[in-house]
This record gives sequence, C-alpha cells and structure tokens, in this order.
Amino acid sequence: MLRKLLRYLQPYRRNVILNIICNVLMALFTIVSIPAIIPFLQILFDMEPPVMDKPEWSWGAGSLIEYSKYWFSNLMHTESKETALAYICIFIVILFLLKNIFRYLSLFFMAPVRNGIVRDVRQQLFSKMMVLPLSYFSEEKKGDLMSRITTDVMEIEWSILNVLEAFFREPLIMLGCLGLMIYLSPALTLFVFALIIFTALIIGGIGKTLKKKSSTVQEKLGNLVSIVEEGLSGLRIIKGFNAENYQEAKFKKENDDYKKTLTHLLWRRDLSSPLTEFLGIAVVAVLLWYGSRQVFSGAIGADSFFAFLMAFYYVIDPAKSFSKAYYNFQKGAAAVDRVDHILDAEETIQEKKDALSFKNFNHAIEYRDVSFFYQKDEKEVLQNVDLKIPKGKIIALVGASGAGKSTLADLLPRFYDVSNGGVFIDGKNIKDLKLKDLRNLMGIVSQEAILFNDTIYNNIVFGLKNVTEAQVIEAAKIANAHDFILQTENGYQTNIGDRGNKLSGGQRQRITIARAVLKNPPILILDEATSALDSESEKLVQESLTKLMQNRTSIVIAHRLSTIQHADEIIVMQDGKIIERGRHEELLRQQGAYQKLVELQTF
Repeated sequence: MLRKLLRYLQPYRRNVILNIICNVLMALFTIVSIPAIIPFLQILFDMEPPVMDKPEWSWGAGSLIEYSKYWFSNLMHTESKETALAYICIFIVILFLLKNIFRYLSLFFMAPVRNGIVRDVRQQLFSKMMVLPLSYFSEEKKGDLMSRITTDVMEIEWSILNVLEAFFREPLIMLGCLGLMIYLSPALTLFVFALIIFTALIIGGIGKTLKKKSSTVQEKLGNLVSIVEEGLSGLRIIKGFNAENYQEAKFKKENDDYKKTLTHLLWRRDLSSPLTEFLGIAVVAVLLWYGSRQVFSGAIGADSFFAFLMAFYYVIDPAKSFSKAYYNFQKGAAAVDRVDHILDAEETIQEKKDALSFKNFNHAIEYRDVSFFYQKDEKEVLQNVDLKIPKGKIIALVGASGAGKSTLADLLPRFYDVSNGGVFIDGKNIKDLKLKDLRNLMGIVSQEAILFNDTIYNNIVFGLKNVTEAQVIEAAKIANAHDFILQTENGYQTNIGDRGNKLSGGQRQRITIARAVLKNPPILILDEATSALDSESEKLVQESLTKLMQNRTSIVIAHRLSTIQHADEIIVMQDGKIIERGRHEELLRQQGAYQKLVELQTF
C-alpha cells in the first residue's frame, strides 16, 4: 500500500521534500518550546540561582538549557524582572509563530500533491478504461465502474491524502519529544513506553477491521450507482410498465444496506479519537502517580518532571492525530484496492512491440479457420469459420439472433481476439498490425446510434483532425442529414443532449453515417444499422448507406433481408457456423435456411 502511494508521489518530489523540510522545522520549534521555557521560569521565580559564568557551548539539550539560563541571568542582571518577562513573552510568541508558519507551509506544499495525485489516479483510471477490451465490461457493472472513478477516488483523497502530512509530521514531533523525555528521565520514559505499546495494540486491533468494512461499503455504493444508472437509462420502460414502485423498492433495499454498513464503519472509525483520548488520560494518570513518587524520592526534580509532562503531552496529541490518520488510511486502503482492480486488469488486446504499420487496404480480408469463445469453459460462439472478402465487395451476414454475426464482425477491428485461427488483411495477420492503423481502415455504424452530449458538428468530426467545415457539410449531405441539421436551433452547433436524445432515431443514425462518411474508410462494418427505425427513416438511412458503401468493402449485418438483396455475397450463419453462402437468387433456389428467413419476413 505504501509502495503504491510512493509511486504516485514520484512526480511531486519537490513539493514533498519542501513539505518534509517544513515539518522538520515545525517539529524542531515544537520540541524547543518545551525545555526553553523551563529555565526562564526557574530563575524568574528564584527556584534556581542565576548563572553568571558563560558555559561552554556544545550540541545537546543540556548545553542548550545551560546556555539559555546564562543568557536570561545576564538579562535580569542588566534589566528589570518586568523587562526580562517581556522578553520571555516575545520569545514565546516568536517561537510559536515560527512553528505555525512552518505548519502552514507544510500544508501549502502538500495541497498540490494531494490534488495532483487525485487527478493522476482519475486520469489513469479513465485511460485504462479506454484500452480495456470489451469483454472486461461485459463482466462489470457500469455503475460500479463509475463509482470507482468518482467516489473511490474521492475516498482516497479524504481518507489517505488529507492525512498524508500526519505521516510525515507527527512521527518527527513524537520522536523529538521522546528523545527529550529520555534525556530528562530514562526510567520514566521506559515506564511510559510500555503503556504506549499497550495502547497501540488496542487501537491497531480495531483498525484492522476497517479496511474490510470499507471495501464492503464501496461495493454497496457501486451497486447503488448501478441502480441509479439503470433507472435513468431505462426510465421510459420503467414508466411504461408501471414499475416505479418495483425500482424504488430495489433502490431502497440497497440504500438501507449501504446505510447500515456505513453506520457500523463510522462507529468503528469514530471510536478512534475518544478511545485514544481516554487511554491517553489513563496513561497520564498512571504517569502522575508514578512520577510523583519519583519526585518525592528525589530521583527526578520537580522542574524536570514538569518538562517531562509537557513533552509527554506533545507526544499524546500527535499520537491521536496519527491514530486517526491510521484509521483513515485503513479505510482508504479499500478504495485503493478497488481502483487497482481496474488499473491492474489484464489488457488482453495488446499490440506487439514490433507491430507493422499498415496504411492501405489493397486485396482482401480473410477469416481462416476462426473459432471464438468468450470464456474458456463456455460454448464456442464461432466454429471453424472460413470467409474471404475481396476488396470492394459487399458481404451480408444473416441468421437468427445468437448465430455469431456481430461477433464475426467484432473480430476484424480486434474488439476481441480469435481463440483459434486468424483474421488476415492483404495476407497479414491483424495481430501483427498496429492497432490504430488497423482501426483507421474501418468505419462502424451500429444498430444503436452512439452519440455524445456535444454539438452535431463535434459528433460528426469525432476523433478526426484537420477537418474543414466544408468537408463536414459534404459528409452530412451524403448521409441525408444536412437539411434537418439546418432546421435545428443552431444548425451544426446545436447541442444534441445526452446520447443525442434531442434527435429522432433516424436523425441520430444519419449523424453516425455522416461520421463514417467523413472518416472515409476503405472498410465498412454496418451492424443492423436500420433495424430500429420506422419505414420512412429506414428509407432515408438506407439511401445514405447505399451512398456510403459505394467503392468500399462492406460487411453488413442485417435482420431485414430487403436491405441486402444486392449484396455480392450473403453469408447465412447458424450456431456459429456458415451453413449457406451465395447471392440472393442463388440462395432462394437452394430452398434452405435463407429461403425460410425470407418467407418469415414476407409473411
């Protein structure tokens, strides 16, 4: 856990070093303030005789105390007690001013580190999500993934990064004060140390349970976000089936479970501060009893015991902060684990280090003895498929749902990798090609029009660079989209809302076709691009697709067979196998599976 945290700190070494320096100086002024006041009070109130002979200087607490006695004795000799007292007050104020200046500076230098790490983790998460294969997301809940990039990252900030300075600052103060305590009385320090170890064991025992509890809390929050995301996405269906109460009950159950688990977590976490304080007071009480006996027996002076108590107080307060930081650290560790679950996920679609550059498609696409399964213990989705698609030809894939049509198409841009066999372009295995070069050859129009909450212009230009407005307008005209775009509020600069919900289904699909036209790819994948449209919209979209497919190699997945009658070859699939192939008229003459599909649709 600490190793991971240090990895995130690497880019902010300068700020971390400045933070540590400021914490060291703050700890130094805190520690110096304890013994520095004692000799002044001793001489001021005539508890000890003045020191008029200048002592020899050496590095150490004893020399510092003797030298301060000498300085103050000379001050009282040349000035009045009132003036000397004023000097003491000014000295104390300066001491604590410097302490708090360095305390603020330590926080000042740490603020960019905390916020920078949060930004870096969130950026890494999003970047990782962009490169993970589609198979990963079929196993995960979208809401849970959203929870990890938002709530879990915030938990890391609040639980770990907010208390990060405590891990640098508090141990310095505690070590300094412990050193002073050892100097004043080794016997008392040993006695206190035994009590502190006993206290730490109790606190540590409770802290261990926090990580597990916190992980459960984050999982339940992820479930909550998933239900909200599903509810908002499926609101039309929920209302249409009068399922509001069902969905509310489902949310209420998860919400109640989350509340109960979080309450138990907070009970344990909030126990840290009062428990630490109680144990600290109990230790002080025992220390007073034991220390007073040491004073009465003459083993330690009253002034030294007073300084010892002050030093111990400065150990207890940082110890409380440190224990709270430890609790929060354990709580945040669960969020780190959930974030790392994504960051450490295997990228199964990987580009070879010596991948070939590939800019032009010249001859043919080939599927050679291709088999595919999503999980090793599952049934094969594709079985020994052989298919050759010459350049410029239109190939249609038809068959019942689950026949493997979309999977066959998804293997070409490497959304998935084949389990056996290989896919080749111009004789080169696509696994040997640069991934960006491979996908640059392709334009995809899917059944669901995937649009983004942005302007029409940006949705058409999506991902492309150095595009002119004239090219965008020309692409929209080819896609039969230009006229309706001009009728919108701000034309091409109109925002189309979340997932393009301000547009009709046909309009959305024509925008996606315009996007594919603008990309001008040599290979097209059309995945049931008209199946969700009404007849009028289908006609307009089909016209757009016909223009789009001119002089391009096209793989068309279709349920509506009327849209693919003029394909160069129709591939009929069933249970992951090719069972028939040929042109429309040839397949009808065979009176096989294709003819049954046609008859069903005609009926």
